[in-house]
Amino acid sequence: MFQSEVKIRIRYAETDQMGYAYYGNYATYYEVARVETLRALGLPYKSMEEEGVMMPVLENHSKYIAPARYDDEITIRVFIKELPNVKIKFAYEFYNESGQLIHTGETLLIFMKNNTRKPCKVPENMLEKLKPFFEKA
Repeated sequence: MFQSEVKIRIRYAETDQMGYAYYGNYATYYEVARVETLRALGLPYKSMEEEGVMMPVLENHSKYIAPARYDDEITIRVFIKELPNVKIKFAYEFYNESGQLIHTGETLLIFMKNNTRKPCKVPENMLEKLKPFFEKA
């Protein structure tokens, strides 16, 4: 399993009338965490696109446990629990500044060739960077 951590701060523009992070923004938080996770692996999403591979989202699941509030710094833990093939699943756990779990989610993405819009296998460089995290000790 691969795990990383990303921190975000809830901005005023992202909140609703109650001062809570608006539920529709969580898909954006997932994307920020996912892109930074890939960057930490040495796989900037931009370079994958330049090499001809996109990763559109097929599924997006969210569970709201407690609100994130304006100006909270949220820690998002991102997990890749299995080696990808044609699809890759990211799991997310959101923690507030007190360490309380406030949100969980998952996204399922597919690898797709830019030029054909057809599914393809995980890029070899991504597979090579992830493999060590899934090898048994």
